[in-house]
Amino acid sequence: MSPPNLFFSDWSERDNQKGTPVVVKMENQNYSLVEIDGPQVAVTVKSMEKGQKGKNAKQFTWVLLLRAHRAVGCVAWLASGFWGMLGAIKKRVAHSKACDESEKPGKRSLLYKFIKAFLALSLIFLALEMFAHWKGWQLQRPELLLPENMAHFHLPETEEIKGWLEKAYIFWLSFRVDYVAYPIQLLSNFCIILFLIQSIDRIVLCLGCFWIKVRNIKPRIKENVKGSGGDLESPGSVSDHPMVLVQIPMCNEREVYEQSISTVCQLDWPKDRLLIQVLDDSDDEIIQNLIKAEVTKHKEKGVNIIYRHRLVRTGYKAGNLNSAMACEYVKDYEFVAIFDADFQPNPDFLKQTIPHFKDDPEVALVQARWVFVNKEENLLTRLQNINLCFHFEVEQQVNGVFLNFFGFNGTAGVWRIKALEDSGGWLERTTVEDMDIAVRAHLQGWKFIYLDDVRALCELPESFETYKKQQHRWHSGPMQLFRVCLPAIVQSKISIWKKANLVLLFFLLRKLVLPFYSFTLFCVILPLTMFIPEAELPTWVICYVPVTMSILNILPSPKSFPFVIPYLLFENTMSVTKFNAMVSGLFQLGSSYEWVVTKKAGRSSSEPDLLSIGDHPKAGLSRRVSDGGLLDLGNKWKEQPELTRRVSDGGFLDLDKLKEEKAKASKKKKGNKIYKKELALALLLLTAAVRSLLSAQGIHFYFLLFQGITFLVVGLDLIGEQVS
Repeated sequence: MSPPNLFFSDWSERDNQKGTPVVVKMENQNYSLVEIDGPQVAVTVKSMEKGQKGKNAKQFTWVLLLRAHRAVGCVAWLASGFWGMLGAIKKRVAHSKACDESEKPGKRSLLYKFIKAFLALSLIFLALEMFAHWKGWQLQRPELLLPENMAHFHLPETEEIKGWLEKAYIFWLSFRVDYVAYPIQLLSNFCIILFLIQSIDRIVLCLGCFWIKVRNIKPRIKENVKGSGGDLESPGSVSDHPMVLVQIPMCNEREVYEQSISTVCQLDWPKDRLLIQVLDDSDDEIIQNLIKAEVTKHKEKGVNIIYRHRLVRTGYKAGNLNSAMACEYVKDYEFVAIFDADFQPNPDFLKQTIPHFKDDPEVALVQARWVFVNKEENLLTRLQNINLCFHFEVEQQVNGVFLNFFGFNGTAGVWRIKALEDSGGWLERTTVEDMDIAVRAHLQGWKFIYLDDVRALCELPESFETYKKQQHRWHSGPMQLFRVCLPAIVQSKISIWKKANLVLLFFLLRKLVLPFYSFTLFCVILPLTMFIPEAELPTWVICYVPVTMSILNILPSPKSFPFVIPYLLFENTMSVTKFNAMVSGLFQLGSSYEWVVTKKAGRSSSEPDLLSIGDHPKAGLSRRVSDGGLLDLGNKWKEQPELTRRVSDGGFLDLDKLKEEKAKASKKKKGNKIYKKELALALLLLTAAVRSLLSAQGIHFYFLLFQGITFLVVGLDLIGEQVS
């Protein structure tokens, strides 16, 4: 498949092209002969009868008119779409400028400067190549570093050169062949090798998941263990329930604090053996008072719940959890469950997770799966759902079954407090405190269990700005952790193959290599090969392997299969953010220590969400229900009384102030932003797509075109939540 040729110089050659004539006899009585002459099609119509010449001419005219009508309609559709896109770009640029007037201009990153310089050079080279093509300098591309092919590479002699521009062009051709093409080809081959290694790792994970499904392998609770599902349900067995501490860390969570506290207070566990800590790090006094009032209301209902607020907010979430674990009463508890502010666990969450600790005293963590209430909110949430479904169902499950180790997800998990203390507790040295404690516990010999059939509802970021900040933290933190824990890994007493898994697979391949080759291969080398055609990327690297890997990623969420191509393009677009975060974390740059609380929309779980979880074939609900049990479960959630705030004398005043602040914030709400790195890369890739037309590289042209459009859409913030 080749892209359309836009250059008129080739049209003059059509008359000289000849091919083998093909004669096709047609059964239609109006036509007797069709002659096709090579690439140029000549249709000769001979009438069977002289009286039908006028009829045939009229039919031929109608065919031409029909084709012309289709062509005009296609052009009109393309023109209207292009005009609409220009209008959207104009509005977005104008609105973004208005939103950025009050903001201080930040420092430009080195990556952005590199992209701008690359873009400027590509525009210069594109202009030079187009001018050379227009002048008729038909120079064939030689194979890289093969002297026998240099005979076909014609450089004009001195007397043929008629100006400084020709001299510059000839110098550039010689320079790129001698000095530029070979290093780029080496870098390209290196990235292809990394790409193939990472693809093999992905295939092995998928095969492991397939084996788990076929063999029905999953953690099971022994029937003879005290505290298993039956014992926990039986009356009079309260003593078999261990002491459980539940922590809800939050910071300025005005949208979700109420539903989070309310849901956790409905956990099915003996009240005298459960303590809920609301760990509030909010710096807004109004939100603090509202959360206090919510805690007070549930405490008056008999729930064992307390409110904690730190005067000095250091260490972010790790500091908050560490401060709560330092309380004197924590020593009376055996396990601690952690839920972020937007998580809504099922009432039987503890009964599904705690019994797994009884089977094996070496188990430190039981991690549940996340389920998203807003996965179909917009295109951004759909694409996030694909990634996270693969992460939980494939990566976490395979590592949990075969290695007894995976990265703690920071929430919807239960820890053995003894394991936390043995591993050194929560540390504030990185922005991924969850991964930090998991690695240190693994080095101490503790085991992890992942339960794919125990699920907790939560939210996905709905705006690209929020998602981008989240991904920056998730990809810079692991590199920070790798720097500080590498000596501990080397000196630990775990087996060599576990050390190799930690260093080579867990950190290097999945945290460092993946963002490196994604950005370098598809955003740097690919456009470079358009301007340096002596170095090239094979078609299977551009098309076949990435599409295959995207299909594997989408298997755990089969309903998202129509989004396989947008997913592939969007993942390449996000490689810029992930690469920037990886480099900042690896070299301890300032942005790597940035912690921004993920913005929540406050979407609560609907009845269909609850019923779908209850009706899941692997849900394993300990509650034995009758034929109408699911309906009873839904009614139980429906019948929960609305939580009315019973606050102090100033409580209603705080609520009024909060409403006033929301009204003011809605007026001053920032609109969608423009992301300059993504826009610069969009222009770069589209420039490279235009250059690929000169080389007639079909699949490269279409890939660069659609990838450039994707960067443009993301750069204009048109993919997520739209703020009017």
